[in-house]
Parts: sequence; C-alpha cells; structure tokens
Amino acid sequence: MTRAERAERNRDAAVSAFITKKAEIDAMLARLAALSADHFNASPEEVNWGDVGTLEHYANLLRQITDAAFHESEYTE
Repeated sequence: MTRAERAERNRDAAVSAFITKKAEIDAMLARLAALSADHFNASPEEVNWGDVGTLEHYANLLRQITDAAFHESEYTE
C-alpha cells in the first residue's frame, strides 16, 4: 500500500469517526431538547431550590461546551 493510499484510508476513517461522534452529539441534544420541553421533569407546583441548582449545574456544563465551541470566555483565541 502506498503512502497516498494510507493517507486516503486515514482520512476516510477520520470522516467516519467524525460522523459517528456528530450523530452521538445530535442524539444527546435531541434528548436534552425533549427534556427541556418537559420542563426537566419538574412540576411547576413542586419546583424548589434544588431544581434550580440542578438546572444551574446543567447550564454551567453546557456553557463550558458552548464557550469552547464558539471560542468564548476562557477559550478566546
């Protein structure tokens, strides 16, 4: 196998892995969107500060992801 053939196989493998990871992220985002639409399984009559803390934790984790993805905050170039 030539160097060019190995490079092409390597690129093909990278594209395949990228598509697989993208599908994984898309599935997680869809699940989060559905959970959000259901108010994160919280009943308005029963919401408490613990529920707020849980959402704050989720928001902080998502902020880390969006900051990295959009090169914001500590990820600014």
